[in-house]
Amino acid sequence: MQEKPLTPLELAIMNVLWDRGPSTVSEVQPELSGDLAYTTVMTMLNVLLRKKKVKRVQDGRAFRYRPIVTRQRATGTAVEDLVARMFGGSAEALLMTLVETKNIDSKDLERLSRIVAEAERREAAEPKTPKKEPAQ
Repeated sequence: MQEKPLTPLELAIMNVLWDRGPSTVSEVQPELSGDLAYTTVMTMLNVLLRKKKVKRVQDGRAFRYRPIVTRQRATGTAVEDLVARMFGGSAEALLMTLVETKNIDSKDLERLSRIVAEAERREAAEPKTPKKEPAQ
């Protein structure tokens, strides 16, 4: 099963934790836009705890939350979800849309081309391992 992407509020809270490091509810709350109640932030941190996105340790009378999912992994999950839902699983369709809507320029495309070429070189250099046939 594919991991679900973070909701907008979960992402906002995770951004605070990624930027600030381990934090209590009272440290996270003022960093969020809008006028979110302390209890809302606490509830959302507990949701993230249940989803195994954060861990917490007792710090006096409060809990200090820290991210256990990296920003890169969360971004990857969100992109995978976007590609699956909007582009039928085709990363190529996503890239073509970025080009067609001018959300990516020639400089970005050149950089992307270099990244793809490097990935192809690494893949070609890796030893081939035979795929196992599924058991019948």
